[in-house]
Amino acid sequence: MTRRVVGIVVVGQSATVVDTEVPDDQSKPITIISDTTWNLQNGGRAPALSVLHQRCSDYVRENKVDLVVVKGSALPTGAAKLALLESAEVRGVVIAAAASSSEVSILSKAVISRTFGDRKVDEYLRDDGFWNGRIDGEKLRKTSREAAMLVLAARNR
Repeated sequence: MTRRVVGIVVVGQSATVVDTEVPDDQSKPITIISDTTWNLQNGGRAPALSVLHQRCSDYVRENKVDLVVVKGSALPTGAAKLALLESAEVRGVVIAAAASSSEVSILSKAVISRTFGDRKVDEYLRDDGFWNGRIDGEKLRKTSREAAMLVLAARNR
């Protein structure tokens, strides 16, 4: 039996979306169905966020996604800038849209680093060997590894 799980990482005005099938047997790799980016469209911010919400909710519903794992916010190292706040708005829209027809889990890098394996997330993201045997299916862009890592971390919960 497999579960349909989508990992989403929001950075700025775009969301990296990795759609997977996750087998119950944890010794088997996850299968990448698609690896894409959803960009906020140009124009007014409110209509653009509305379009993103509709796109996400339609995708999750139409593909019968069981779980959406979204990268959570992290504490800023300095003063919060406008770009950080706007990114949080986009993340909130994605979370709300996904929750309209799927279970949603929000995982931060800090939590994953403490609970997944013995290394920090960024070390796994750079390690090409780590990904061998853990993923199958469509090609995964290196820039999408963080979204796939969310799926791997949620699998162990």
